[in-house]
Amino acid sequence: MTEKAGFFRRRKKSLIILAVLLAVGVLVVANLQSRREKTVKVTVDKAKKQDLTSIVSASGEVKPKKNINISAQVPGRIIKIGVVEGQDVKAGDFLLKLDSTQYEAIADRDQNFIRAANSDLIQSEARFQRDKNSYERQQKLFDEQLISKDQLETAKAQFDVASAQTNAIGFQIKQAEASLKSTLDNLSKTTYSSPIDGVITSLRVEEGEVAIIGTMNNPGTVLLTIADLSVMEVEVEVDETDVIGVALGQEANVRVDAFPETVFQGKVTEIGSSALQKTTGGVSTQESKDFKVVITLDNPSRKLKPGLSASADIVVAEKKQVLAVPISSLVLHDKEAADKNAPALAKDEEGIFAVENGRVKFLPVGKGITGGMMIEITSGLQEGQDIVTGPYASLRELKDGVLVKAETKKDAKSL
Repeated sequence: MTEKAGFFRRRKKSLIILAVLLAVGVLVVANLQSRREKTVKVTVDKAKKQDLTSIVSASGEVKPKKNINISAQVPGRIIKIGVVEGQDVKAGDFLLKLDSTQYEAIADRDQNFIRAANSDLIQSEARFQRDKNSYERQQKLFDEQLISKDQLETAKAQFDVASAQTNAIGFQIKQAEASLKSTLDNLSKTTYSSPIDGVITSLRVEEGEVAIIGTMNNPGTVLLTIADLSVMEVEVEVDETDVIGVALGQEANVRVDAFPETVFQGKVTEIGSSALQKTTGGVSTQESKDFKVVITLDNPSRKLKPGLSASADIVVAEKKQVLAVPISSLVLHDKEAADKNAPALAKDEEGIFAVENGRVKFLPVGKGITGGMMIEITSGLQEGQDIVTGPYASLRELKDGVLVKAETKKDAKSL
């Protein structure tokens, strides 16, 4: 009995050692298998609420609201200029004068012609009255059968001729008066006065130059430019993909290159209804279309000058305390790859990867406005959830259920 008990005791001890070795082997195999599963390093952040401001940026130049080019309306030599560039002027102030000698001479000629025609008219009216009376007397004598019909017809013909001559002279007088009116109008156009209160922003001529009027193919001589600098605008070009979000009355922050430290406030006051046509060498290009948007500045500085380069940030939307995530966290998820039963024409879903128990899960989301590097999430995500924000190379490799090694933005920066 003692030998048999000792045999079983030794066998039991061997079984225990074998069981322990087997357990250790299972643990080693399991550990090796877990190590074989690929782990992706990702940056994780929490979805949280914040204020978002959606902005459309565009560039352009400063322009006055009222900008008037004074062009030559009649040809002539410039004999006097009464202003200098940069000078303030009031409406009605003298600007410049062209040589008016020719127009004054034509006006004198027309006036003298009218005087002479009026004298002829007096004589013609006297003859008309004489022939009229003669015709009336001849008519009475003919009615009494005291003269022949030929004598009556002769008196009638003289009366008709006198009437026609009187009417012709009257028409000549009207024609001369119209010519005089045109000449006086041309004469008045040789003297130029300011049509508005403003500043002479450009003086392009000198005394002694000849002003030329415009034709169909020639715009003519622009003598000077007057601008009202009390109301200034910034005219910018907005891309066709952004202009649909721009509306009248939206606030805008304007920066002028010449004043880098100053931000001017303004509002959108005009939006172009058609795209700007850009030409290269006289041929229209097929590049992306831009639309003109005008921003009127609230309190323009007197230092602003027309033509200065400027950029504008138009606030197209604002939201307070909405759920937002970095734009970089958005990814496209292939529906067809994820669901073999999906139709062939199924489009990719846009969403984010959330981290749950060390693994990622794709969540389709609804999007709202974009503000800076953040985008509003309207559905599909809860506040406080851990989401993968980067890096970009890791986001491209992620799929549902992939094991990840998460680190916060602070940890990523320290590395």
